[in-house]
This record gives sequence, structure tokens and C-alpha cells, in this order.
Amino acid sequence: MTDSELDAAHVWHPFTQAATAPPPMVAARAEGATIFGADGREYLDLVSSWWVNLHGHANPVIAAAIAEQARTLEQVIFADFTHAPAARLAARVCGHLPGDLDRVFYSDDGSTAVEVALKMARQYWSNCGEDRSVFVAFDGGYHGDTVGAMSAGHSSGFFGAWESMLFPVEVVPFPATWDGDDGVADRERQALLALEDVFARHPGKVAAVIVEPLVQGAAGMRMCRPEFLRALAARIAEAGSLLILDEVMTGFGRTGAIFACVKAGIVPDLVCLSKGLTGGFLPLSMTVAREFIHQAFLGTDIARAFLHGHSYTANPLGCAAGLASLDLLEAPECGARIGDIEAIHRQRLAGLAARHAQLSRPRVTGTIAAFDLPGDGYASAIGPTLKKRFLERGLLIRPLGNVVYLMPPYCIDHMALHRAWDIIDGELSRL
Repeated sequence: MTDSELDAAHVWHPFTQAATAPPPMVAARAEGATIFGADGREYLDLVSSWWVNLHGHANPVIAAAIAEQARTLEQVIFADFTHAPAARLAARVCGHLPGDLDRVFYSDDGSTAVEVALKMARQYWSNCGEDRSVFVAFDGGYHGDTVGAMSAGHSSGFFGAWESMLFPVEVVPFPATWDGDDGVADRERQALLALEDVFARHPGKVAAVIVEPLVQGAAGMRMCRPEFLRALAARIAEAGSLLILDEVMTGFGRTGAIFACVKAGIVPDLVCLSKGLTGGFLPLSMTVAREFIHQAFLGTDIARAFLHGHSYTANPLGCAAGLASLDLLEAPECGARIGDIEAIHRQRLAGLAARHAQLSRPRVTGTIAAFDLPGDGYASAIGPTLKKRFLERGLLIRPLGNVVYLMPPYCIDHMALHRAWDIIDGELSRL
């Protein structure tokens, strides 16, 4: 049997309706920003392979770091041991985070990083002698597919099949904005008023507020202003609650700064990191807490500890990949490439918006560019249509319904990125 036939017989793919989806492409290898299919076709990866790849596929620096680590220590139980890659990666990431975000809890992916943050927030208040069980999230927010993360993201519309499994979460409006938006200040006021209402209805009961900072990913790359995040953080601090930032997608340079909280100038109480953490090589995540939260879990009673973990917590191979990825990210040339990508996005998107009347809400934050087309959200038929056309032209672009977005790896060259925008321009003319 061919690989495609074996896949069809045995594999269950994510976010896919197998009864109607075309057979998946077989990836033979990848290099830089290009994926090479087993059929000889090439695809420019403009979504960073589900937002994880920072520096390009098969990056030799990260690959060498993993190989070297595999010859030394591939895995060890992290409840009883530590190791150099985990300790050093934690210290280096904390060095880039603001304030006293100094305590790293390792887990496996973005969803579990969020799950850890929600559980930490709940137990923190319990350890402090307070019963705070109310969580607040933002409309459209998506935080992963485990039960707690689904509960926080239930307004995203993805989780109807499991509604009875979820715990209630208060939802407030997300003040999404775009280039040329004159109404954003009013929407920000309304969002903060809605948050005020939650605090008023649940005095002393709100454990934490969770938000994707600057960019809501799965909701359609909806973007908010740094000013809003600063006002939000101030109001949450005034209410004595905790702020959780889900930086699973926005972390490690995507927004133009190494972290969205740095760009916004705020210090969350907990921050969730994954995706780009290992440069796209291996699953690994972090939940980083401020020191006062960690202190609340210390004592002589084991029940006061955070009794949560994963078999591959702080896997040495993943941590080695993370250290190598940080080496690349911290290099001045990487920052220059991120700036170049943003500049090209802004230039080309402005041109498209001027030429195509059906294009609306153009927006750019760092290396992320997006715009809306006519349609009814995630279920819009225009998404699969455009995805198919882009693949035929050698572009891996996965529209989120009627939202087209680009989030390329930082290694993409100017000519390739301009070519992608040229193809998008042409396809919009065909609509």
C-alpha cells in the first residue's frame, strides 16, 4: 500500500471532515519556508505549519542541538530530576518576560499550558483561603481543546459537541480593530464596562481573566490595541483578580516584539507559551507564573502543592530545541527579518485594499497580516475555495472561513513573500 492508502485506512486527521475532505498531501521533506510533497510539488508555508515554525523547516542549528542532546539525555522523570536544558531554557525565557514572571511550569502543548494556568489560578485562591471560581474570557477566544481550555474558549463556536462537559465562564466582548477603524475606542469602553459588570455581579469571586493578547488567532486573527490591554490589566489589578495571557500563538516574535505583553507594556500574572517555543520541532509548553503565585503553593502539606504533571514534562530534547531557537531569535538579523516581513505586509495589504472592494478590515500586527472577505465566518465556503486555489499555485494558506491571513516563518525571503501577495492579488481578482 502507498503512504496515502495507509493514511486513508488508519489515520484520523484533526479539524477535518474525512467524508468530504480531499486526501491529505504527503510531505516528503521541508527546508526553509518550503514543503516538498512526495509528488514533486512544492508549497510555500505561509502559515508556519499551524503557527509553530519560526526559523524555517529543518533548521540545521536546531536539528544539531536536538541530535547532540539525544546522544546525552533523551528523557528523565521531571518530578525527581532537573537537567541543564530545562533550567537554562526557563531562565532565558524568564529573562525576556517582564516583571517577576520567574517561575516556569513545563507541559506539552498550548492547550495544556492554558489548563495549567486555569488550575493554578483556582488553587492559588484556595491556598490563600479564598473561594474564587469565576473565570472571564473574551468573545471569540480560543485556548485549546482540553476541558478547561474549551470552557474558556466556548464562545469560539468549536465545542458544541461537548457543551455538557464544560464549566461556566463569563464572556465579555473583544474590541477587535483594523486599519482605518474609527470606532475602536467606543468598543474598548464597552468591553471594559462589560468586565466591570462581571466584577460587580461576582464580588470577590473572579479567579482570573484570560485573553489572547493583541491577536485572537482561531477567531480570525482579530486584533486589539496595546492601549486596551493596558487598560484591561489595570482594571483587573484594581479588582484584585489575576490576568492570564494566552501567548501560545503570539509569543516568540509573532507580534513584532518577543512577547505581546512586552509590546503592550503589561505584566500578566500567568502567561502560557508553546508553538514557537521549540522553533516548530517538538511539542513543549510553559506556564510562567509571577513569584507571589509560586509562593502560595509552598508549605508542609502536599495538598498545598500543584499536583499536576505530564509524562514528558520538560523533555530534554524539546528544551534543547528551545535553547537553539532562542539563539536564532535573539540574533539581530532575525529581528531585522521580522521587521521586513511586517513592512512588506503593510505595503502589499494597503495596495490590495485599494484595488479590491470586497476586501475589508485589513490589519497587521508584526508578522501576521489578515483581511476579511464577504462570508459568514468560519463556515464560509470561500475559505475552502481559496485554500484549493492557493495550493494549486504552490501556497500553503489556510483561510479561517472568510478571513485570509499570512503568518510566514521568519526565514522567508522578500521575493517569495511578494510572490505570495501577487498570487493573492490575482485570486481576489477572480472572485
